[in-house]
Amino acid sequence: MSTADLGLPVDVPSTALFTDQYELTMLQAALKAGTAGRRSVFEVFTRRLPEGRRYGVVAGTGRVLDAVENFRFDAGVLGFLRERQIVDEPTLEWLAAYRFSGDVWGYPEGEVYFPGSPIMRVEGSFAECVLLETVILSILNHDSAIAAAASRMSSAAGQRPLIEMGARRTHELAAVAASRAAYVGGFATTSDLAAGFRYGIPTVGTSAHAFTLLHDSERDAFRAQVESLGRGTTLLVDTYDVTEAVRTAVEVAGPELGAVRIDSGDLLLVAHRVRQQLDELGATDTRIIVTSDLDEYAIASLAAAPVDAYGVGTQLVTGSGHPTASMVYKLVARAESDDPKAPLVPVAKKSSGGKTSVGGRKWAARRPDADGVAEAEVVGTGQVPAELADHQLLVELIKSGEVIAREPLDVVRDRHTAARAGLPLSATQLSRGEPVLPTEYVQGRSGS
Repeated sequence: MSTADLGLPVDVPSTALFTDQYELTMLQAALKAGTAGRRSVFEVFTRRLPEGRRYGVVAGTGRVLDAVENFRFDAGVLGFLRERQIVDEPTLEWLAAYRFSGDVWGYPEGEVYFPGSPIMRVEGSFAECVLLETVILSILNHDSAIAAAASRMSSAAGQRPLIEMGARRTHELAAVAASRAAYVGGFATTSDLAAGFRYGIPTVGTSAHAFTLLHDSERDAFRAQVESLGRGTTLLVDTYDVTEAVRTAVEVAGPELGAVRIDSGDLLLVAHRVRQQLDELGATDTRIIVTSDLDEYAIASLAAAPVDAYGVGTQLVTGSGHPTASMVYKLVARAESDDPKAPLVPVAKKSSGGKTSVGGRKWAARRPDADGVAEAEVVGTGQVPAELADHQLLVELIKSGEVIAREPLDVVRDRHTAARAGLPLSATQLSRGEPVLPTEYVQGRSGS
């Protein structure tokens, strides 16, 4: 069974109002003008990556597919629009029958992207496509920002696993989406049970400082936890004195103690001291987990420390300083008339201030060098050059309104690992720099 069918409390019955009012007022005006039925092509892209980032990560595609399927104007939604007089009755009648019947192509989830990459292409009538702008952008902007931060953190962590634990630092529903995006970006587990329930992400968790403070002594707390969860549990050792806590933890659990967690202090120094102490006590297999406001830079600084896993919260769910991917959804081509066979005409906004865009229905390919390493993101209109035919990036996600490309989350996660590995080595440098691949444009006819 698909988790989308479970009716979970983290879902909503309709996504139709996850939109801006001007989408509906544009629809009303286009219906009156007779232009609402014109075949149109919208594309999602970003003009730039966040400062210093070398690549972006496509995340949220699976959630977009769910959102498009649930984009329905039921009686309650229509009643709200009527009461507020947001649109007129003919528009309400049109909305009552709304079902997206167009096509959606996009970079497969987990793939990387660069400035100008046509991350998603939505095709259909102007009316049915324009309504999806806000919900698509809100999902992709949030999830891609989290996945990009997660990717940088997982790269910095190397083979050491990462635990997502940021639910308490963001909106309760955003936390579920953030856990999903973090898993795509390389995190191994989450502390958020809703994310585990909704998406099948492995969940972990043992105790907080409150549990230690509840008991008359640290020894009592450790004993209660071990008796309940077993010797393989993780004991939190920085409530009082770390050295004394580690000694007590091994005395209570024995050398079979699963792990200790350090949540404060100079993590580099403390981790070395704790490792030495554990080894001296015979707990050579006991792992060390560190938490405490980590980001990719802090994780990288601990590369030489005897750390076995990292727990990350605030910096992850806020995109490590970049909480949005700055994606936009722009009309790039439209038909000359309502005739289904009318040719597409490229269109684009032309303005100053860096908000220009390139018109035309686009394809994208990633050109490799002689060693098979990516050397350029090639974006074009018209015919795809023969030498790039086997390197195209867009795949069909929705065909004639039907979702055709749902994937298990583990497939998406593995795709990201492979996509990142196919980039030049400088992609994973944490120092500030330009996008690791240049974007090259190949101009041609917009296509029909």
